[in-house]
Amino acid sequence: MNSLQQLQPSLLWKWFAQICTIPHPSYHEQELAQYIVNWAKQQNLWVEQDSVGNVLIRKPASNGQTNASGILLQAHLDMVSQKNDDSSHDFLKDPIETYIEDGWVKAKGTTLGADNGIGLASALAILESDDIFHPPLEVLLTVTEETGMVGAIELQSNWLQSSLMVNTDSEVDGEICIGCAGGVDADITLPLNSIEVSPSESALSLTLKGAKGGHSGMDIHKNRANTIKLMARILLSLQKKINFSLASLQGGSSRNAIPRTTTAIITLEKSLIDECKKVAQSIFDNVQSEYEHTDPNLNLEIETTSDPKTILDSDSQNFLLNLLNILPNGVKRLSDAVPGVVETSLNLSILEMNAQQANISLLIRSLIEYGKEWVTDELASMAQLAGAHAKFSGNYPGWKPESSRLLEITKETIQDVLNQPATISVIHAGLECGLIKAKYPNLDAVSIGATILDAHSPTERANIESVQRYWHVLTHLLAKC
Repeated sequence: MNSLQQLQPSLLWKWFAQICTIPHPSYHEQELAQYIVNWAKQQNLWVEQDSVGNVLIRKPASNGQTNASGILLQAHLDMVSQKNDDSSHDFLKDPIETYIEDGWVKAKGTTLGADNGIGLASALAILESDDIFHPPLEVLLTVTEETGMVGAIELQSNWLQSSLMVNTDSEVDGEICIGCAGGVDADITLPLNSIEVSPSESALSLTLKGAKGGHSGMDIHKNRANTIKLMARILLSLQKKINFSLASLQGGSSRNAIPRTTTAIITLEKSLIDECKKVAQSIFDNVQSEYEHTDPNLNLEIETTSDPKTILDSDSQNFLLNLLNILPNGVKRLSDAVPGVVETSLNLSILEMNAQQANISLLIRSLIEYGKEWVTDELASMAQLAGAHAKFSGNYPGWKPESSRLLEITKETIQDVLNQPATISVIHAGLECGLIKAKYPNLDAVSIGATILDAHSPTERANIESVQRYWHVLTHLLAKC
């Protein structure tokens, strides 16, 4: 952590290092929020926390700027908790271990939390600084953004005073985001029938691991391996050649991350074990060749394991594997209005199974409201045909692109500070701007940030030079406003 504080801007990196020491995965941000609230009180700043945990801090304007339009800096407190299979990291107890390599800040075997920790650190650094020229300033820190936009959905009206908002959750420096996709959570529950395992059978564990994973919005078009979908495909091919029963199937851990690891436990006659291993490996070799460019470290581990108590009957096994096989995943449609941007997609993200039922979680994203409706109807039809139940929740709107005064000021700032024209983007990820603007429709908003790659995966990293560039843009933008 000390090495981070030697980077520039030092105040931003000091705050990021502090954020990394306090566990803050989604639904567990309270300790970090309380630390910030206590700090704000020590600084004699106005601070308030609402009933869901959102934090709002106000700082008076610099001298001579009292009558300027107020500006809101917005970030979220939570981070995605993903780790490598060999990591013993406990996201509820352990600090994020950071290191510097080739101009990037990285984490040891886990997500870094630069999404949205860099933006969060920048807002807190500006609050702490006494030499940054700014108008009346508010900082809004929301909770549980990564798993349902909870803080933004529950944001109260008549709380914010600013007329301008800079969201700090973008991930390309020099780029201004002015629109994003909306989303809805889908959960499919399939009833299962289980029977006892035959004493003559032994168990094998098949684990797909080493997939690159990534952000289910920003990376969904990159054709990366979804290990839940691939495992279903492998098992369907395997059962054509080997008589086995499925005892367990588990994969994924976060709704907005492409699943990197999935494990199946099967039982079969002991005499078939060696042949099963060879056939399964052969099937995987064919699959692996499809992903040699996107997921070069994808691997299938096949090991003997302790015998389970129950297995699925043949009907339940077939319903589950076939349902997983036909469920859509990935890009559904590209946008005609914004060329090169995904319009509608979904991520089959988590699979949990017990003896009575399988629970399948998906996240649907779309730039248009009808896109979400189209995919929810499709999933409901598939679930009904499979004898399953589909439930949809957490629907949140996208952020419609529009020209604005703040956009023009931000473009001018990037041109002046970076000596290059700004890139204007609409992204397929979800930002809180649409939800906040639904409560505050007159709020003029843009989103900017530093360059962060592979968010929502253990290879997440923040570019050091771009953080400094982002800081210069942000501080000059405050002065310009």
